[in-house]
Parts: sequence; C-alpha cells; structure tokens
Amino acid sequence: MTMRKMHLVAYMKTGPSASYPSTWRHPMATLDDLFEPTRWERIAQVLEAGLFDACFFADGLGVPDLYKGNFDDYVGRGGQLSLLDPMTLLPLMARVTTRLGLGATLSTTFHNPYNLARSLGSLDILSKGRVAWNVVTTAREFEAQNCGEEGLPPKDQRYDRADEILEACTALWEGWDPDALVLDKAGGVFADTTKIRYANYKGRYVASRGPLSIPRSPQGRPVIMQAGSSDRGRAFAARWAEMIFCSPATKAAALAYRSDIRARMEAIGRNPDECAVLPSFTVVLGETEAIAKEKADFIRSQVDPELVIAAASWAVAADLSMIDDEGALVAQSGNQGVQGHRDRVMQVAKAKGISFRDAVRLPRDLVVGTPAQVADMMEDWFKSGAADGFILPPTVFPTTFEEVAMMLVPELQRRGLFRTRYAAATLRGNLLDPG
Repeated sequence: MTMRKMHLVAYMKTGPSASYPSTWRHPMATLDDLFEPTRWERIAQVLEAGLFDACFFADGLGVPDLYKGNFDDYVGRGGQLSLLDPMTLLPLMARVTTRLGLGATLSTTFHNPYNLARSLGSLDILSKGRVAWNVVTTAREFEAQNCGEEGLPPKDQRYDRADEILEACTALWEGWDPDALVLDKAGGVFADTTKIRYANYKGRYVASRGPLSIPRSPQGRPVIMQAGSSDRGRAFAARWAEMIFCSPATKAAALAYRSDIRARMEAIGRNPDECAVLPSFTVVLGETEAIAKEKADFIRSQVDPELVIAAASWAVAADLSMIDDEGALVAQSGNQGVQGHRDRVMQVAKAKGISFRDAVRLPRDLVVGTPAQVADMMEDWFKSGAADGFILPPTVFPTTFEEVAMMLVPELQRRGLFRTRYAAATLRGNLLDPG
C-alpha cells in the first residue's frame, strides 16, 4: 500500500507582501523586480525544484478601502495588493517549468462562463495540463462597484451562480473529445467535427451555447480550488473542489473542518480522497531554534500596527476603526464578508483568551523553528487528519520559498511524508498520486 503523502502549495500575490503584514520592509525582500518577468520565472523554478504541487495567486477586483473609508493605510503601508493581473504571469511561469501546478483566482460573480472557460482552457493547454482555478464568489462591495454593480447579490445567490458557472464551464470544456484534432494534411482533415459538441447550457443566471473554441487539455479541465467556510460555501466546495484553501487558527478547528468537508463529499457520492484540504501555515525556518526565533522576532518588529488593522478590515469586510465586537461586525458588514476570516478571528480570540478587539489587531501566528521542529508540527496535523498538506505563504519573498525548498522539504522527504519526484505530468495527476 502506498504511504499517504502531503501536498504543498505556495500562496502568492502580485504585490509587495502576502498574508503577513509589512514583510516588504525586510532587508531580504526584493522590490526592484516587482514588474520584471524574471521575478516570477525564478520563483516558479524554485518551487518546482522543491517539488511543490502548485502555486496560486490570490487576487481581487480592486483596491481595499474599508479601513477608515479610504485606501491610504492599505496601499500606503504596503498591504496585500495585486499590482499585476496574475493571468499575465502564469504563462511566463509555465514556460520555465514542466511539472509545477499554476493557479489563478477568478470570480464567478463578475465573469461569464465562456470567457472563463476560454482563458483557463488556453492556459491549461499551453502548460500541458497544470492549471488550477481558485474559484471565488466576490464578497466585498467595492469589487462589485468596480464591475458596474451597486452592490453584491446575496451570498446564497452568489453560490447558486457559481454552481451554474462551473456547470457551464464543464460543459464547454467537455465539448471537445481528446482526439478531436486530426491534423491530417494529406487527407485534408483538420478536425473530426463529430467529436466537437455544443454546450447548450442554460441556467437561471448564466447561459452558454458553445462549442468552446479551445480543444481539450491534457488533464481535461483545470483543477478546481476553493476556500468555502460558510455552510453554503462548504456545500459548494464538497461538490466541486479538488484542493481547499483554509486558514484555521488551531489544530482542532482544522480537524473539524476537514472532517465536515469529507462527510459532505461522501453524502453526495464523491470520494473524499479526491480533495486535498490544505490549511495555511506561515513558517519561519532557522538552522537552530535560536536563529529561527531571532528571525521571527525581527519579522514581528517590522509589523506596522495600522496595516494589521487595515488588512483585518479587508479580511472581515468591515471598518475595524469603528467596531469592537463580533455583533457590530455582522451588523456593519451586512451582505459582505468571508466566513473563513471571521471564523479565524474568533478561533484566535478563544484560543488566546482575548477579546475580539485584540484578536483582530494581531498578525497571524508564525510557525517558528528548525526544519525538524516545523516538520514535527506539520506531521502531527497531517497524521491526525487535520490536513492533507499545507498552503505556505511567504513571510519574506523570495527567501521563505527558497528556505522551504532547501531546508524543510528534505526533512519531510526523510520522514517519507513528501514526494522525491513528480509522479505525473499534470497537476491533477500529481494531486491524485503524490509519489
């Protein structure tokens, strides 16, 4: 019997920092190459050398201005900005790699299925079957307003539309058989049109006639990634997701979440092993424990408290300069918000015995230690059923990913917990067979 092995996925942003605030200020963080193709090509090669399953770009449709009603703190202090469209970077990264999965975040709320299927299908072909789609249902009013709407539809309606988008995209991708292209010069047959079909999809919210102009990719269709935390979001994830990004604050919360997702999948007839549940760990590695702690202390010393609150305001979709408790949060945010972020705040407050007000003013906890110490924690979560692997954001870009590849991955391999080679050529193949 093949031993179960964990998955590793890198969390990326096309801006100065990722999920830990103010790390762009670190002496090792590179900024002069933000708009250079080589920045993204090099990190793709680092991740592939470290045998990561994939990387994905978190993304949104605007500049957050929830904190104090403006974007001064979020932008001026260097928050999680999207300074480039990730869809322009993924082809560059595909060009210099052969196995690394490549993920983009795209909203089902403000895109139509044909354009989504066309863009993602094209990239999936060019990467030879290595694309993932992080499916989001936009949850903030400023993004809706950037797309010409007064506000957001209700959450359940956003997910109902997302179900239809996925159904339509699937019908479009499946409209080409794998062998539809004949390419017979002598016979004058370019394609067998009996193997190309209309989608003829019509739902309540979206419709698409097809056929798609993009042939089938080597993995059939992109891998679906999702981060549902609300009851409706979990139902959506159980139906569609092959990777789930979650950010529980405790092992107990992670275990409960993964158990719930697996139970939901079984209830609708899906094999739970077809979906990897991946909590987020923000790691700081050192050759010794003392070195790791010193590095973490320096990272913490650079944190701008105002940016922490501005970032938390974006996360929970409310102006935290005006509210101090969960009840006020729900009242102010209304139809906005991401349940996973709110859940994490409450988990932190409970675990640390602090108030909601204090919890939202804390940056994420760091997992700090030697490769062996960090691997101990990852192994514990993995073997106890709290995780199928981990999402790793950079504390410092690109240093964190370089250190994970050179220091942590070999330790996980030594324990038999992580692949020593890629088993397949496609992302879906490597998710199903981690080596």
